[in-house]
Amino acid sequence: MSNSISKVPNKYDLAKETLVLILAGGRGSRLYELTDKRAKPALYFGGNRRIIDFALSNCLNSNLNRIGVVTQYAAHSLLRHLQTGWSFLPQERGEFIDMLPARQQIDDNTWYRGTADAVYQNMAIIRNHYRPKYILILAGDHIYKMDYSQMLLDHVNSGAKCTVGCIEVPREDAREFGVMAVNENLKVKAFVEKPADPPAMVGKPNSSLASMGIYVFDAEYLYHSLERTVVTPNTSHDFGKDVIPMALEDGVLYAHPFDRSCMGRNTDGAIYWRDVGTLDSFWQSNIDLVSEEPQLDIYDQSWPIRGNPAQTYPSKFFYDSGACKQVDNSLISGGCIVRNASISYSVLFDNIKINDGSTIEYSVVLPQVTVGKDCVLKRCIIDRHVTIPDGMQIGVDLELDSKRFRISSTGKVILVTPSMLKKLEGQDVFSEEHLD
Repeated sequence: MSNSISKVPNKYDLAKETLVLILAGGRGSRLYELTDKRAKPALYFGGNRRIIDFALSNCLNSNLNRIGVVTQYAAHSLLRHLQTGWSFLPQERGEFIDMLPARQQIDDNTWYRGTADAVYQNMAIIRNHYRPKYILILAGDHIYKMDYSQMLLDHVNSGAKCTVGCIEVPREDAREFGVMAVNENLKVKAFVEKPADPPAMVGKPNSSLASMGIYVFDAEYLYHSLERTVVTPNTSHDFGKDVIPMALEDGVLYAHPFDRSCMGRNTDGAIYWRDVGTLDSFWQSNIDLVSEEPQLDIYDQSWPIRGNPAQTYPSKFFYDSGACKQVDNSLISGGCIVRNASISYSVLFDNIKINDGSTIEYSVVLPQVTVGKDCVLKRCIIDRHVTIPDGMQIGVDLELDSKRFRISSTGKVILVTPSMLKKLEGQDVFSEEHLD
């Protein structure tokens, strides 16, 4: 009897045996100039956080404190953020957030060729230094709250060698994801990466079961799979295209529905998960936060999202004109100074100055922006360190905006960066004058 009891896994023991790898080296090309000088996981979010703070906070809240962050593209701001805001775990307890910079293990010219290759090139360190029994693979660029320990527990109890986190999405949106079919025990029967015609769920013709890019592996199985992938002809070095189909073929692939471990639900009880991979989705996920009852509650301290907010003084607001609509349905971070300006349905990061007569609506304004007098900003993303000159209107005349700034694929959102404004002023732009 005692032997059978001792074999029952518990979350505490599993956490000690698990290494988390956050893949944070992505370019984020669909965000265009917004990720020219910063990796996508380092992108600002929600007024005073970075996108990667969600994955890291989920780990800490799940008691998973052995974490490696795999970096590559434009990693300076990400590494600095990790060093200044996430270097507090006690090494003497075997807890850490290690930064794993891009390696050239294959040869001097070969950087990471895909998500699986990023893990493969660090495999010797993982196997010989960290020595985990289980490996949790995360993307560093999604907005959600999740208890990873529940997924680990489900993985072990199912007898899987690989478990993939999944979420129900509208069928028309599933073309951007890996899509799967499962049996009654959640064993994956079929998997197809980014299909042109996504298969529907049984009994739900308008929905598909999509991969979240979250994977749990038995460590030894992952090592073996990566080694097989490397010698496979025409490999993409990708989890979704190569490793997951291999686990399906081996008959060891199971699904973990996100609703089993979701810790962030809206007022209707619906789960919340966002891939902020486009200008529209980045803008929308920030604007989602400003309503009285947002879909994602960032104020919920039962599952806190930790960050590294700037050390600022409180924001100040000056209004001496009764004709001006003031601040409504907005998030305003510290250090902002607002003078006789109207702000509604917007997210303002720290140290922003907005001058007399300006109007900001449905906009996301990143840190250290100055907005001149009598400006109009509608449905904008304003990058860090931008100075909007007096009287400029953005989001009013889309045809004019398309000649000056970046318009999103839907035509709904306008991105403004410092270099765009310099070009308007006739200045030569050789490189960004600051690191983010």
